Amino acid sequence: MQEDSCASFCQPEKVCREIRLQEVSSHQTHTHSTERTDSRDTTLTSQEKKKSLTTRFNNMPGNLLKNPNGDEALEHWELIENGGDQWQTEDMPGACGHAFNDESVTKYFCTSFEPCIKRQMIDLLAEGYDPEHLDFAQPAVTVEDWYCSRTDCGCTYNLTVSLLDENKEVITEFKSDEVTLDPDCDDCSWKKVSYTFTDYGPGLRFISFEHGGQDTKYWQGWFGVRVTGSSVTMDF
Repeated sequence: MQEDSCASFCQPEKVCREIRLQEVSSHQTHTHSTERTDSRDTTLTSQEKKKSLTTRFNNMPGNLLKNPNGDEALEHWELIENGGDQWQTEDMPGACGHAFNDESVTKYFCTSFEPCIKRQMIDLLAEGYDPEHLDFAQPAVTVEDWYCSRTDCGCTYNLTVSLLDENKEVITEFKSDEVTLDPDCDDCSWKKVSYTFTDYGPGLRFISFEHGGQDTKYWQGWFGVRVTGSSVTMDF
């Protein structure tokens, strides 16, 4: 009788332990389920954000450079070096010039017998880009430029494009090799140089576009390199 009484007394404690174990198991299952739900929610949020960014970037201006062909003379350009007879714009194709492959481009910039370098600084926040979006998306940045020489005089040409942070410190940059064109032995018609920046990390806020050159015979006037069709575009 004593053993039966003891067994009867211990039974409720066993039931309580089983109930507690079931509660713990139920809590763990709920936690794992919540984690899976949170993971799915995060994935959906990331996808939605990416879609939103794609739409936003597709609605931004194409070419971020202003006055890329000289239609507004030298407006929007900072003249870093303005040697010889200085920068000038002329109508396409110009004296001893070459036809351009795009009829909508009717002007170009031309250089002189001393270095002529001009620059344009693109402020991405002022253009409407959001810093968080720039850091998250890190859109590809593609730069293009066209250059040629006259048929009667050689020239030099160079291009430097820099991606800059908020303090205008260089994140990364592209520098073309200095090009020298000689009409006696080179094809001096319009040529394109292009480069695409990718995977450059967060922090992009400004883009510096700088190009120019001079002639190789030091003739008075505008016998140096000609440039036009410059562009900077961003692709998500």
